[in-house]
Amino acid sequence: MTALDGWENFYVIVGSSAGALIGLQFVVITLIADTPIARVDAQAGGAFATPSVVHFGVVLLLSAIISAPWDGMAAIAALWALVGLCGAAYGFVIVRRLRVQTAYRPVFEDWLFHVLLPLAAYAALVVSACVAPSQARAALFLVGTAALVLLFVGIHNAWDAVTYHVFVMKREQRQDRRHR
Repeated sequence: MTALDGWENFYVIVGSSAGALIGLQFVVITLIADTPIARVDAQAGGAFATPSVVHFGVVLLLSAIISAPWDGMAAIAALWALVGLCGAAYGFVIVRRLRVQTAYRPVFEDWLFHVLLPLAAYAALVVSACVAPSQARAALFLVGTAALVLLFVGIHNAWDAVTYHVFVMKREQRQDRRHR
């Protein structure tokens, strides 16, 4: 299929990166697993940590979809639409989780990286599915952009979570131990 020619290396790199980052996130969670977790912290994990793994997983899924030997764009476009719609629905789950959790008050940057940019990426997948039959090249660039946005959002959010645990939570634990 000529429309997909030239995209193999892009998706090998992006998909491999997403897979490696999923593994790295599990390593980090394992390293901080000895930290006592309160109910509010568990709620915050569902709002702040889980979406990163989901976004990395979507990038990995998109890479697998594009890399499969398809006969035409129709099936690929249908899958892009499905992934985009499911991702958008998940975006609204994230909004609810961000509002319900009480461990941390989200600031604009949190709303940007946890809600707005992922929703834009998932919307781009739906748009790409709509334009794929007539403009396959443009659709592929939209999907590539969506995958990169989700990858960078996941990296940003994972880094934010790790630095929060290292610099805020660990400091609070040290202070609590000193005051006992």
